[in-house]
Amino acid sequence: MPTVSLVRAESYYRPALQAALENLLEPLGGLPIKPGDRVLLKPNLLTGSRPKNECVTRPEVVECIAKMVIEAGGKPFLGDSPAFGSAKGVAEANGYLPMLEELNIPIVEFRGDRYKTASDNFNHLRLSKEAMEADVVINIPKVKSHSQLTMTLGVKNLFGCVPGKMKAWWHMEAGKDPTRFGEMLVETARAINPNLTIVDGIIGHEGNGPMHGQPRQLGIMAASDNVFACDRALLEILNVDPALVPVAIASQKLGLWPELEEIEFPQSGPIDLRVEDWKLPEALVPIDFGLPRVLKSTFKHFYIRWIKEPMKAYDRQ
Repeated sequence: MPTVSLVRAESYYRPALQAALENLLEPLGGLPIKPGDRVLLKPNLLTGSRPKNECVTRPEVVECIAKMVIEAGGKPFLGDSPAFGSAKGVAEANGYLPMLEELNIPIVEFRGDRYKTASDNFNHLRLSKEAMEADVVINIPKVKSHSQLTMTLGVKNLFGCVPGKMKAWWHMEAGKDPTRFGEMLVETARAINPNLTIVDGIIGHEGNGPMHGQPRQLGIMAASDNVFACDRALLEILNVDPALVPVAIASQKLGLWPELEEIEFPQSGPIDLRVEDWKLPEALVPIDFGLPRVLKSTFKHFYIRWIKEPMKAYDRQ
């Protein structure tokens, strides 16, 4: 039976946040880390253009988790493949760098390779070597509405383990079919198989997300070693019908979506944290980017990674 730990957490004030995280993880036995483990911290680093709009995982959450990893003897590194920009550029714009420098945590720009997936329909899916070869993966998503997929939670956050330009090609390849796109996201999550998902729901992002919505105080955090159970619990908290969420539909089809009665809640239950008026997107837009946007995205990714970021580094020397 999967376990999902749910707690109230009202503030990013570090002492209170640290205490909330310790309380959150206690029923799960703490962090699943052995001394010497290389630990990927995978936040949602969507964009650097809206740092006050609560559309990325807050650095305070990542900092507290990183300190717990270090105390357990692990070697944390931060990685993502943002939709807009490089991991380092987005992290810098959102205030991550002072914390990362203080704790001596490197930022990794994901590179791709082919790894076997459970379904042959996705055997050409390229995934991040850094994520697949880490000893431990801690998935740290943000609670957000999503104008293409209704919601983005733990499973969708792992799409960031698909290297940047490959994400654009998957939007083109599977974007005309929300069911296939949802299955691709589920296969990505199943292949990455995070050891732990810790969800930043202290302040969520509702409405026309993932970045054009509004911040929303929720005061919740969730954690589980089963990312699908974690998403199921969060949809229940937010009163969102899973039938509206392609990831949930695909997870259910593939036998990975537990019913609520199949999940153990050792602390608060979803009903205790219920949000009745969470705002979904006003209207869903197509997932398909189309070829011109794919080419533009590929060029932008190339420009930022191989021209803009090296030039910024040169200027600082």
